[in-house]
Amino acid sequence: MEKIKFAVIGLGHIGRRHATIINEYNEAELVGTMDVNADAPHHELCPKNIPFFTDLHQLIEETRPDVVNICTPNGTHSDYASKCLDLGTHVVIEKPMGLSKAKCEEVIFKALQVSKQVFVVKQNRYSPPSKWLKEMVSQNKLGDIHMVQINCYWNRDERYYAPSNWKGDLTQDGGTLFTQFSHFIDIMYWVFGDVRAIKSSFADFTHNQSTDFEDSGLVNFEFVNGGLGCINFSTAVWDKNMESSITVVGSKGSIKIGGQYMNEIEYCHVENYEKPVLEATNPPNDYGPFKGSAANHHFVIENVVNTLKGKDTITANALEGLKVVEIIERIYESRHLKSLKNK
Repeated sequence: MEKIKFAVIGLGHIGRRHATIINEYNEAELVGTMDVNADAPHHELCPKNIPFFTDLHQLIEETRPDVVNICTPNGTHSDYASKCLDLGTHVVIEKPMGLSKAKCEEVIFKALQVSKQVFVVKQNRYSPPSKWLKEMVSQNKLGDIHMVQINCYWNRDERYYAPSNWKGDLTQDGGTLFTQFSHFIDIMYWVFGDVRAIKSSFADFTHNQSTDFEDSGLVNFEFVNGGLGCINFSTAVWDKNMESSITVVGSKGSIKIGGQYMNEIEYCHVENYEKPVLEATNPPNDYGPFKGSAANHHFVIENVVNTLKGKDTITANALEGLKVVEIIERIYESRHLKSLKNK
């Protein structure tokens, strides 16, 4: 069976993970990697004996990949995606798809022009608790949704920001909601739909010397489909991640998915329904002193391969990637409007 040929650009933590999974997947072939840092492929976790390039055009011209996985700094995702599409490849874009709705729209327009697929990495959708939550709401097991609360309390301190030349920079990182918590906003949108009437407050408690943006925030809104919602987040938690949770109150019952990484059912009291026993959630991505979201990237690669072979459809498409970016953009805009009104 013919393998799907992949190239990976950006060989940081997540890029190395993409490269390793592709290299070990029997229906995929890693034909090349690229990074602007010529030393990047020498990292101990990089797959060995893979052609390496520092120039995108040369990578694609010499390796002819079917797909390019974009794992570069956030601020470059959309531009690299448009370039790769122009050069004739499908693209897999790590979150976030871009740092503005307008940049995401450019990618979608380019993909339509050249008839190529855009896959956006939303690996938390594959976690058993997330799939269960989606099922509970889709099947109306909870009745009318009254309230949804998302809490994301993580640690990101100097150990995280100091070694990086882009994390913490507004133009390349984008902010805490883009880099740390966009996956949870994606789950919220995937399950409950769009939001409106956003009101937000932000603070920077411990990152004045390491970032250009907030480390904590409170965001309140209404769901277009009905019900109230809020997101409470922080990266100012001392020493290690504390919690990623979602609590849902409905007319027929209430549930809470919690744990450090939204990885377990903590509460389930629903009319005519017993709490299920779910498969174990994959452990979080391990970045040394830091932990990230669930390590489900192998499902992402499998979905790309099966979609391109006509066996499946995209789990998270470009329009969904754009929508998450647009919601985050509106949250940040609500903060800016509030600041102007207080002057």
